[in-house]
Amino acid sequence: MYIILGSGKAGYQAARHFKDTGRPCTLVDINPERAESLKEMGFENVVEGDIASEDLLSKLNIGQAKGVMVFTTDTELNLRVARKLREISKEVPIILRAGRQDASEDIKGLEVDEIIYPSLAVAEMAVQSLERLEAKRNLKRLGSIIKEAKKTIAIVVHDNPDPDALASAISLKRIIEKMGKAADIIYGGKIGYEENKALINLLEIEAVPISKIRDIGSYSKVALIEASLPGENNSLPKEVRPDIIIDHHPYDPAKISADYIDIRPELGATSTIMTEYLTELGLEVSEELATLLLYGIKTDTGGFTRGTTAKDLQAVVLLYPKASQELLTKIETPLMSSETLDVLGEAIKNRRSVGSLLLANAGFIRDRDTLPQAADHILKLEGIATVLVYGLTKDMVHISARNKDIRIHLGEAMEMAFGDIGEAGGHPTAAAAKINLGLFGGAKDNESLLKLAEEAVTERFLKVVGVEEKK
Repeated sequence: MYIILGSGKAGYQAARHFKDTGRPCTLVDINPERAESLKEMGFENVVEGDIASEDLLSKLNIGQAKGVMVFTTDTELNLRVARKLREISKEVPIILRAGRQDASEDIKGLEVDEIIYPSLAVAEMAVQSLERLEAKRNLKRLGSIIKEAKKTIAIVVHDNPDPDALASAISLKRIIEKMGKAADIIYGGKIGYEENKALINLLEIEAVPISKIRDIGSYSKVALIEASLPGENNSLPKEVRPDIIIDHHPYDPAKISADYIDIRPELGATSTIMTEYLTELGLEVSEELATLLLYGIKTDTGGFTRGTTAKDLQAVVLLYPKASQELLTKIETPLMSSETLDVLGEAIKNRRSVGSLLLANAGFIRDRDTLPQAADHILKLEGIATVLVYGLTKDMVHISARNKDIRIHLGEAMEMAFGDIGEAGGHPTAAAAKINLGLFGGAKDNESLLKLAEEAVTERFLKVVGVEEKK
């Protein structure tokens, strides 16, 4: 059983928790009236006595306890008792209450497993409470905007939407429908990546290509998800001001405008934000939606290896028991298309390494989504820490990069290398860029065009990351 030494407010609350969850515990207190009161409240194992007494401690069977909590308000007493406990047992887990943080010098060398400072615990709870209150206030404001809609709401995701974008959009659509309004999920580009196609098919997700929308202005409200600026990596016309923006990518506050803005670059995925929304609103999360949100967080954090925060993991804890592992396996293990295989093969054939950096030319491509897939695969090569793969479509150079070198912030590097001649950005470990082929107007044929593009891409990137290629 658990042993609680000191049965004041903190000790009593811990004991009540153990009692409510059916776990036995022994309470020890020097105050006879308090000990008697605890017995009257139904606590079966109550010992009256001085916890500093070696004789009393020897009778408590400390070595067999699951854990010991030393919870009196007297820090010096707690320290003395903890030392005696460790002499009795080297292995029993000990949690110590220390009322003063300046007691840390006395605690040095003391073999306790956890130290609790009440002032810090209160401060942490206060911060958590404020965050919950802020979330409730934000959702109230979001709800008022949704309820203003006279017609259908457009939920616009970034071009070629990934699992995080789709999961977030479907979550917002569920919230909108719960409030009695209708919504359409709209995307530009196309659904690429075998996993994304499998996800769309398995979950029967309804999404409308923006090319089929005659007038985005016909929608009552517009929500921009997994993007923050109209026209940047999304097909929302630049002149349209969205009513709602929800995203987790880095942004420039001076450029953002909407009635409701929730952008949290510190989080690993927008799906984490949407999981918070669904939880705060008390909406039931279906097995399919839980699976999709879980996969959205997993993919955008690279399997929880990049940019993952405590909040992302809290969302995972909520979603995991509700998700379908069978469905997750089907989404994660789709067949590779022949086009992806061709691009991967071309990139591997035309690769060149500069230290732990690998540059790969995939040549002319039909689907830009094959590039990040190729980059993901190539990053698995031994000795490679950073990968940049680029390919040409009829009017654009597309670049995808992956990184596990902590010295390089890939998003910033791509912006510095290509931001002045195209669009670029991303996270420390995953980024992308695109450059209009009009910049290479001097090329007379495809071979010359490839060569010019290769020189521009590789020279600019190598210069930014400070790597010199040996001649």
